[in-house]
Amino acid sequence: MNVLIVDDHAIVRQGLRQILLESGKVMQIGEAGCGGEAMRQIREAEWNVVVLDISLPDRNGIEILKQIKKECPKIFVLMLSMHEEGLYAIRALKAGASGYLTKQSAPSELMAAIQQISRGRKYLTTTLAEAMADNLGAGHDCPLHETLSDREYQTLRLIASGKSLTDAAEEMCLSVKTVSVYRSRLLEKMKLKNNAELTHYAIRNGLV
Repeated sequence: MNVLIVDDHAIVRQGLRQILLESGKVMQIGEAGCGGEAMRQIREAEWNVVVLDISLPDRNGIEILKQIKKECPKIFVLMLSMHEEGLYAIRALKAGASGYLTKQSAPSELMAAIQQISRGRKYLTTTLAEAMADNLGAGHDCPLHETLSDREYQTLRLIASGKSLTDAAEEMCLSVKTVSVYRSRLLEKMKLKNNAELTHYAIRNGLV
């Protein structure tokens, strides 16, 4: 199979490349350090699987995932992130990902995931399967942060982690005004009054 690795850290890409080469199951390996470069390579070559980081310098990985599935729905995407499964995994799967792994996963688990999703099947760790079952069973009682858009959710986590609007805007590659709009929307949706309440909610729900 042909696999494209999308991560902004060269050392991570090199490590993933080595794991894929040693498996003997990958014919072609590509690399991209940002979302724009990833989309260029996806349009110019044929890939079976994309291993995609969530934290990219130009765009959020969930947005890239949605664009990949829109333009090339037959490509399978495995999200690989430093964030724990509970923070982004369910959002990624809803957006079209075939699986989600943290960067703490063993090399053998990475290859098992890639092989499984390349056959058109989902790859769920035990933790993620339990989280999805809880999410489905929650019904109308789902947490308020689950009602947020991906951008609103990202804004919530950045502000709760202590980032100013300017810092958050820089990290999200957006204007301060746009991030301010996202902040206003999420406060309204979650019935919160200010950043202090927002931060308290995020800590209480394990979002930061």
